[in-house]
Parts: sequence; C-alpha cells; structure tokens
Amino acid sequence: MVVSLFCMTPKIWASFTREEEWVVMNVKSIVCLVGALWISCCTLAWAREDAKGCTDHPLFSRMEGFFIARCVQEDFASETFVDPETKKKVSVEGRKYTIDYGLKQGFEKRYSRLQISRNYLNAITKIGGAGYENHPQWPDSTYMKITKDGKEIWAAFWQGYAGLAGRLCIVEKQAMKQEITADFKSMAEGIHTTGHVALYGILFDFNKADVKPESEPALTEITKLLKQDPRLKLFVVGHTDNVGGTDYNMKLSQQRAEAVVRELVTRYRIAPERLRAFGVGPLAPVASNDTEDGRAKNRRVELVKQ
Repeated sequence: MVVSLFCMTPKIWASFTREEEWVVMNVKSIVCLVGALWISCCTLAWAREDAKGCTDHPLFSRMEGFFIARCVQEDFASETFVDPETKKKVSVEGRKYTIDYGLKQGFEKRYSRLQISRNYLNAITKIGGAGYENHPQWPDSTYMKITKDGKEIWAAFWQGYAGLAGRLCIVEKQAMKQEITADFKSMAEGIHTTGHVALYGILFDFNKADVKPESEPALTEITKLLKQDPRLKLFVVGHTDNVGGTDYNMKLSQQRAEAVVRELVTRYRIAPERLRAFGVGPLAPVASNDTEDGRAKNRRVELVKQ
C-alpha cells in the first residue's frame, strides 16, 4: 500500500479528488516521518556510545570498534581465574570491575579470536605481568595477573560473552573491610543456646595462618566473653572451604585455630588452659561450596564450649 502511493503515475494521481489528495499527502508525511525516525534510530544503533558512566579500566585500553555496553564496579566481590603460572583455578577477592564490550555495527574490521587474545597478552606482559590463553576447559579465554604499585591484580577476558564482543573482569586483590562484628553478648547467647558460635570477623590472608590486624574487634569481644564468665572454656575451631586438597586444608585450619589461641593468650592475657585449638578443614560446611557466597560462609572460626 505504501509503495503504491509513491509509484502512482500522474494520470492516476490526477484522478484523485481534493479530499483523497489530502489523505494521500498526510500518509506520505507520516511515512516520511517514520522513515526519518527509523534512519535516526539506526544511526544511533550503529554509533553505539558507551553506557552512561562507564569507562575503561586504567590497566587496559580497548580494541578499536569496541564500545562499553555495560559496566559494574563492586567494592568487594570474588571471581575465579586461572593462574598463568600454575594453570590452576584460583578464587580471588577484592575490588571487582566487570566491563561488557560490544562491537559497533558497521565496523568493517573483523578480529580473529587469536588476535584479541594476543592483544591482551602482549599488553600485560609489556608491563611485567603474565598471561595464559585458551585453557582446555574455557576456550576463547585469556587470564592475566600482575603486581603493580604493590597491588596484586587479576584479569580475564572472555570472548563472545552472551552475544557481546567479550567481557573483561578485573579484581584488585584486597581483604574485605569488616563492617559487622559480633559482640560478646551475642556470642554468649549462641554458646548458651547451641553450644557454639561462628565468627567471620577473624581474618587471614589467602593460604596463610597469620591473624590480620583487622581481626582486633572480634578478638576484643572474645576476650570480653571470657572475662565475663571466668569458668568458660572454649575450643577454637578453624574451618575452610573445599578449594584445594583436604589434607592441606586440614593443616591450614589447624594452624589458623592455633594462631587465634596464640593471639588471645599473648596479646589479650587469656589463660592458656581455657582454650584448645582444633582444625577440621572442609569437613563441617554450613553452606554449599558450589558458590562463592557458600565458600565464604564455610571459611570461618567457631567457638565451641568445652
């Protein structure tokens, strides 16, 4: 119908009445307006500007023709990477950046997957980092790691992610700032009602057993708990997630429990006969180890009444 309006011969056009001419002219105007809007929308779609508020991470620029379709920044989160040196999976926690890149429509250059991967590898190695591409379990993936300005930074680029050109994920490794600390009253209530209480305010570096300074508020509350009830004796029990070997985690959890007891005895003057350290590794999970949230819940220290 629309095509026929624009293909009329002068003879057919002349046969219209004035009212019919008015209708046809208005239809033509509407069609022109719709066409102009369609062209405008297509132009915007082809331009594909970066999503509002999104910029590249300072560590990497982007491939020509890429635009940022979406970005997310989280103060504390985790991601699983492949260590370029050991070729093993590792879970890294810290400040997390996620950038989804699309390819602008109409962009004539076409990149091979190897070309994109090699660009990221060359960029990270040029500044002293390491990279690894095309892990057998995760093809079209590039994993990178670098220590820069005293900060350990992990990165991954997954190509063709969810229909996009790819997703860049960067985690600047750091410990979480503990916002919530159980006070000695809630500890006492937990021990009185269930015989034990889980603590998440006692912190350790990854794969280490040294109690971090950020643990002081939790240790202070444990001290108050013990001083408030001079007859109370506790097992200090270390727990881990299931990442890594069972034997290793058993040993690590024991070392961490002993480190907590040592802090309470030496720094907070608790009588050593009131505390005993045990490590049970991943043998008593309180959540599924299939998710990072679950693994975080399983990494804990528990106080158990003797």
